[in-house]
Amino acid sequence: MSEMPLTVKRSIELLGIVLVGAIFVIGSGIIMPILTAFFMSLLLFPAFRLLRRWHVPEILAIILPILLVAIFVGLIGWFFSSQMGTLIQDFPQIKKNVSIHLHSLSEWIGRISPYSTTEQTKFISDKSADLLNFAGGLASGAALTLSNIFIFVGLLPIYVYLILFYKDILLRFIFMWFKQDDHPRVKDAIYQTESIIKSYLMGLLIQVTYMTILLGGVLLLFGIKHALLIGVIFAILNLIPYVGALFGNIIGVLLTLTSSTEIWPVLTVLIVIAVVQFLDNNILMPRIVGSKIKINALVSIIGVVVGGSIAGVSGMFLSMPLIAVLKVVFDRTEMFKQWGVLFGDERPAKSPMTFPIFRKKTLVTTKEGAQKDA
Repeated sequence: MSEMPLTVKRSIELLGIVLVGAIFVIGSGIIMPILTAFFMSLLLFPAFRLLRRWHVPEILAIILPILLVAIFVGLIGWFFSSQMGTLIQDFPQIKKNVSIHLHSLSEWIGRISPYSTTEQTKFISDKSADLLNFAGGLASGAALTLSNIFIFVGLLPIYVYLILFYKDILLRFIFMWFKQDDHPRVKDAIYQTESIIKSYLMGLLIQVTYMTILLGGVLLLFGIKHALLIGVIFAILNLIPYVGALFGNIIGVLLTLTSSTEIWPVLTVLIVIAVVQFLDNNILMPRIVGSKIKINALVSIIGVVVGGSIAGVSGMFLSMPLIAVLKVVFDRTEMFKQWGVLFGDERPAKSPMTFPIFRKKTLVTTKEGAQKDA
């Protein structure tokens, strides 16, 4: 039987990408809880294996780690509710501070533009109706999102339990898709995926912990109000590559502006966030997560944007571990090896346009001096 033409192979690949994207868009409400449960089950698997080694019954060995996660999430929810209670209590002062900031902003706009304070007030009044209508639409959308969150949270522990309980069936299903000669490579890919995802997710949990302690603690020392809340929000949003830190900075500044009429607390928050983020990016996180797998910045940003457009916040959070899994599979599959190269950040030492050896699927020297499949 003659080999399939290269153009047909590439057409099938592109058609497969479109089909997978369409499935994710249409069924994101079903797929995202399953993906989240899959990654969470990988994170809980070492605890399950340890309990089984201690001769704990299988069902109990699955339930206990899930209960620990539920308690941890409950504590986070309690913290946010208590902080929101503090914000509500401070609402009169927040309203006063916001009025002062708006008045200062209005005077500044009046100095640099022909629009007087009266004209600005009239413009705001004219747009108030539109703003209220927009807020009403957001409120109805938020109610729908809240119901989806409750469904998501309700299904998650069930999925995690079933994935751990039926893990052997799922593994056999995977192996049955491949020829017996390919089973060693499949086994290696499974072990690598498990190791990388566990390392990545555990690293993220540790990152959230030390970012909260560092950022919240330092802001507390400087007397910044809502310091712990700013620390937790920034630490969680920082899990979203690149764009999360930007939103964390914005929320930190807004919380500080509403709690103070002075500018120095805002500058303090921005400087402390910048220092903590520098320590996190260049010293702490590389040593915690390690460099088992590297995804280039272009693919990371595209993955976050696509994940967010498909499945919202959960898609943004899951984009990086999903890309990491795909890279492990692509690197070990001859047909899709070029996609593994595209996802990675190992650049060839010389341009493939000039040196034909860097166009082949062979080990070549990268700019970092390592050998990598080109």
